[in-house]
Amino acid sequence: MTAYILNLSCPDRQGIVHAVSGFLLERKGNIEEAAQYNDPDTGLFFMRVQFACDAVGQDELRAQLATFADTFGMKWTLHDTTQPMRTVLMVSKEGHCLNDLLFRVKSGLLPLDIRAIISNHREFYQLAASYNVPFHHIPVTAATKAQAEAKAYEVIEAEGAELVVLARYMQILSDDLCKKLSGRAINIHHSFLPSFKGAKPYYQAHDRGVKLIGATAHYVTADLDEGPIIEQDVARVDHSKTVEDFTAQGRDTESQVLARAVKWHSEHRVLLNGHKTVIFK
Repeated sequence: MTAYILNLSCPDRQGIVHAVSGFLLERKGNIEEAAQYNDPDTGLFFMRVQFACDAVGQDELRAQLATFADTFGMKWTLHDTTQPMRTVLMVSKEGHCLNDLLFRVKSGLLPLDIRAIISNHREFYQLAASYNVPFHHIPVTAATKAQAEAKAYEVIEAEGAELVVLARYMQILSDDLCKKLSGRAINIHHSFLPSFKGAKPYYQAHDRGVKLIGATAHYVTADLDEGPIIEQDVARVDHSKTVEDFTAQGRDTESQVLARAVKWHSEHRVLLNGHKTVIFK
């Protein structure tokens, strides 16, 4: 049977779970996994359902879902679980996150179809070639930023990318590109946001004498380093560590945090709730 993931959100009211279950039952759908959350602050209801169904074709199922969802004022998405998520990776000169993601995909640990790698430097074209992934070198300067972003977006659209991962891509995206990629671009920031935003967070952290350094994976928005947070983690440090020690120790944390965020997104486990996220792990 074809397996699907249905994500939905709507104003909370009684009977939503019963109605969704009944809708799937009427179409001979078998629920394999389900999770829900009622947000008391916003009054919104969130639900993720994984189910199998062959009695109704996908197009017809979508049409019937649209009619059903109108009754509850739902925002919803439906995904076929057999289709890996088409993804474009972007990177600059730090390749630890890129290398980690490529290895995880090759090992079958991430349901991604890596369509391209975009970089403003040439360092990782051989790494891309070793995984048979097209590599696009698009240099960026202050004078050419708009043209470079236009070229990058052409690649993203040409590959039909559902997800763009900034795997230590050290360029600030324009407001226009952020809007175009809204909800489908994930960034890894080498700090435990909201602390130490912007450039050189390890230097900022070292200067403040912190005892914990961290990493934050978040959705990209026009507000720098303030997008909805998906995942975070920390590593302990002390006064004897240099900035270089912070940077080296932080690489593992960054890679793991980004991998978890990408995995949850690619499995459609992350739902946006304003400037926050609901994650059904």
